[in-house]
Amino acid sequence: MSAPPTREACLARDAHDPLRALRERFDLPEGVIYLDGNSLGARPRAALARAQEVVAREWGQDLIKSWNSAGWFDMPKRLGDRLAPLLGARAGEVAVTDTTSLNLFKALAAAIHLQAHGPGAARRVIVTERSNFPTDIYMAEGLAGWLERGYSVRLVDSVEEIPAAVDGDCAVLMLTHVNYRSGHQHDMAALTRHAHAQGALVVWDLAHSAGAVPLDLHAAEADFAVGCTYKYLNGGPGAPAFIWVPERHQARFSHPLSGWWGHAAPFAMAPSFSPCGGIGRALCGTQPVVSLALVECGLDVFDDTDMEAVRAKSLALTDLFIELVESRCAGHPLTLVTPRAHARRGSHVSFTHPHGYAVMQALIGRGVIGDYREPEIMRFGFTPLYTSHADVWDAVAILKDILDSKAYDVKAARSAVT
Repeated sequence: MSAPPTREACLARDAHDPLRALRERFDLPEGVIYLDGNSLGARPRAALARAQEVVAREWGQDLIKSWNSAGWFDMPKRLGDRLAPLLGARAGEVAVTDTTSLNLFKALAAAIHLQAHGPGAARRVIVTERSNFPTDIYMAEGLAGWLERGYSVRLVDSVEEIPAAVDGDCAVLMLTHVNYRSGHQHDMAALTRHAHAQGALVVWDLAHSAGAVPLDLHAAEADFAVGCTYKYLNGGPGAPAFIWVPERHQARFSHPLSGWWGHAAPFAMAPSFSPCGGIGRALCGTQPVVSLALVECGLDVFDDTDMEAVRAKSLALTDLFIELVESRCAGHPLTLVTPRAHARRGSHVSFTHPHGYAVMQALIGRGVIGDYREPEIMRFGFTPLYTSHADVWDAVAILKDILDSKAYDVKAARSAVT
């Protein structure tokens, strides 16, 4: 077995990194190694000036005129068109709006509506993983509970159980493409193909995929997809999410959150709802303009690269992290839970440790910011736009020092956000 790379070797890799100039597009705090872009992306430098422009001029000076003059009204669709190429989607199929949870509710409701008014009318089950992000499960349970025809949610405990669970009762298969805990990446095309063969529709959550791994929703023949913009897309805390509805489903896309922004003529002020055409059907209420404006700053960075280059660096960084942790921190009770196979790995790496929360707090105290998820999981996110190979080497050196010296407090109080 060859020796792990030295810090000098990591610096040499950074010197030849085709994405190295993009790091300057982000305002990263001095002395911080930020490995939590899978939870909240770093701030693009352009975001501060853009926020000031929206607040001071567009809102402060132009006031309500900016719905027209500054293009506020069309922003969800315009941003959706900019995001679409990163998803393997087409113009007119993506809207940036609302939250991931709300968009998931819309997509699930639309999928069930399609089944209920077609050959799948007798199907009553939503299938998902028990390890899925909890809010996805909650939204599915909430929707199933409100429907009056005996809908239920079926949870599976492993990836291997998914095919068998998608049977003649399954209306919708709902999966997160990259698992938030483990970083496991599903084979989107294969699972979608299987679900369709069984007569089910598929909703994909791309929260940990968009901006991190190449996606091709059309090639996979997916039915609906949702995701957030505040992780790898760097849209800012609580930034609006997105929803994808392919053109083939748009004419029959229907959901119960029929707000005026999705009306065919919202300012006609008609007393009854008439849905607009296209992706506009996925809109609901008045849009959060300031937050939407900042999403564009994150998308601007992707204009200077492509997802193949992003993916190549992501795999290099995560390979390096796994290698260094397993070689330099050998002997400590760390267990890798992220797949080693490239095709099954997203852009974050998770290790368990019996005192994972305490160790993560010690890391944060030393300027290495990752996060913690139950049970015992330390997550480290690698955003190729601004994470360097030297960052990885330095982060592992600090982790090794903390573990060797046991410089962590096993009684560390839990914060509200871990």
